[in-house]
Amino acid sequence: MVPNIVKDVFSTKFKSVNQEDTLSVCLPLFKEGLPPVLVVLNKKRRYVGVIARRWIVRSRVNPATTKVETLMRPAPKASLQDSLSKAAKLMISSGIMQLPVYSGEKLVGMITDDDVIHGAVIGNWGNTKVEDIMTKKPFTVEEDESAGAVVSLFRQHGISHAPVVSDGKLVGIIGVQDLIENIFQPTQSQTVGDVAGEKSPVLSIPAKGIMTKPAITILSGTTLKDAEKKMHQFEVSSLVVADKGRPVGILTKKDFLEPLTAMEKPSSAITVQFSVKDVGINHIKRGFIMDDFESFARRYENTIRVGTLFVYMKGHGTNYKGDQLIHCRLKFRTRKNTFFSSSEGYGVEPVFRIALDRIEKQLLRSQELAHEPKYARRYLKQTEFPSTEL
Repeated sequence: MVPNIVKDVFSTKFKSVNQEDTLSVCLPLFKEGLPPVLVVLNKKRRYVGVIARRWIVRSRVNPATTKVETLMRPAPKASLQDSLSKAAKLMISSGIMQLPVYSGEKLVGMITDDDVIHGAVIGNWGNTKVEDIMTKKPFTVEEDESAGAVVSLFRQHGISHAPVVSDGKLVGIIGVQDLIENIFQPTQSQTVGDVAGEKSPVLSIPAKGIMTKPAITILSGTTLKDAEKKMHQFEVSSLVVADKGRPVGILTKKDFLEPLTAMEKPSSAITVQFSVKDVGINHIKRGFIMDDFESFARRYENTIRVGTLFVYMKGHGTNYKGDQLIHCRLKFRTRKNTFFSSSEGYGVEPVFRIALDRIEKQLLRSQELAHEPKYARRYLKQTEFPSTEL
């Protein structure tokens, strides 16, 4: 039987902690079988959220005195009858890749991104080629670039992995976990709460000093079924798509999940999906954003027909006026292409509008609309030409 719903793939095994426990209680539990997250319960033994090891590591707090409730997050609930595509959508929108599974009012287990991906590739979708869903032309890092430059790249573009190259040739891969373990994770020689880098210039360490090597690679013509099997075999969350020793793409778990989210949608629709972190968006701001998106969707739905715009927003503190600095990253997946853009600035609506305009310009330049006269005219109107005045 091909898995279709959460009931077919979820696990009944999970570990839990109390929200009043200190973070130090969590750490040994992560080592026992390496669960990706722990379920957090209140005094009445009811579910209130989840906590992941990486959130503790990144937090720079004292685990002996900080309570679990300080860092836990309210992951959305999945039900036994939810489709795998709905579970994928919940993961993408929340940014949490492990969800509690409920039967009625009872917590019965957990479902992870690995569960969803494995269940999805068993069916016909598993015969799809990697090139159809991979992120093409990924950002790369030169082996001598500093760890600080990598942190900046990841933050600016909202990515979590990058191939490391030397003269264009693949020599390794660097991910958030490499940065956490080598840059941000407290060491035993430092006091609790300090991080590596506050007492030594670790951000100047070259990428080749902390990268994972060799990078696990696949070919663009590999099926998703075989790609998922390779991820599981090597226990990695990303694969580099290589051609003659050079990276031409990257395949992450998110690249698997994003196309799955659209599988329940009507055959003619352009949809939007949000993932927001540390950004205050009230109903008025969300309304402005949706107005911009709906206008965009109306312009292209008859030609593109099926597409999903993924919106990733993250806040980075405020300036002296109290305005919030926001990074916005967009990914627009159609049947034929995937388009990327990003912007950073103050104000939810203008930051989103700038990123959406950049997506639209890419879309108009693409072969997808190249032979449509009305879109060609719109592209010419939006294109900025250099002045001919002396």
